[in-house]
Amino acid sequence: MDRNCFLVSCNVCQMGLDLEVSRHPLTMKCVANLIIAMERIKASISEPVLSTDFQDEHLLSIMLESIVEEQTVIERTAAPAQFSRTGELQCSITDSQKRDLILVQSSMELHAVMLQGGSDDRKVFLNMATYVHPTPIAEARPVALGIKDTNLYLSCHEDGDKPTLHLEEVTDKNSLLRVRADSEMVRFLFYKRDSGLNISTLMSARCPNWYISTAQDDQQVVEMCEESAHRYRSFNIQPQ
Repeated sequence: MDRNCFLVSCNVCQMGLDLEVSRHPLTMKCVANLIIAMERIKASISEPVLSTDFQDEHLLSIMLESIVEEQTVIERTAAPAQFSRTGELQCSITDSQKRDLILVQSSMELHAVMLQGGSDDRKVFLNMATYVHPTPIAEARPVALGIKDTNLYLSCHEDGDKPTLHLEEVTDKNSLLRVRADSEMVRFLFYKRDSGLNISTLMSARCPNWYISTAQDDQQVVEMCEESAHRYRSFNIQPQ
């Protein structure tokens, strides 16, 4: 106990306890500890407590017990779960229809396009950061998906009842080294679940059961969808 919190003396009479605080508490924590101690005395008051044998040392013992209990509660409080980055890979990505993804700068969107010969310079490559999940999920690994040679990252937002896919600029990439599970940064994480050789789905960590997907028609925007939607959710992701 902090000696600067307060100094107390305890006088006992036949009618009860007389507690004198001779130095004002410096913090609300000190006040709380004093109140806890007094409430304990009231709850367990008995003849021995009211006797002249009850000394300041007894009061100090009760107060120390309350402080120990408080510290025990604090120590048992679990630290917030977090995703920790383990590495980063450069990858190519195509959807299940072998369409490449291109970046449309004017609308800051990704589109799935069947590129013709000589247009390979338009397709997007990913910097895929991998993470350790605080409570690992079988066959799924958390990843963050950045656009190569940019500061843009895919993110999933909840706009009303429908999650939407965005491209966001992240200037401080160190902010993605560790992501708390209860933080806003979890919008940048997706669960990569493999279903075959280099074939994967990408489910939002923030919005479970919503996946990155492409439309049936060519040259359409890449969006989030549910499993029941008539869209393509599988991607061929290959390390370069």
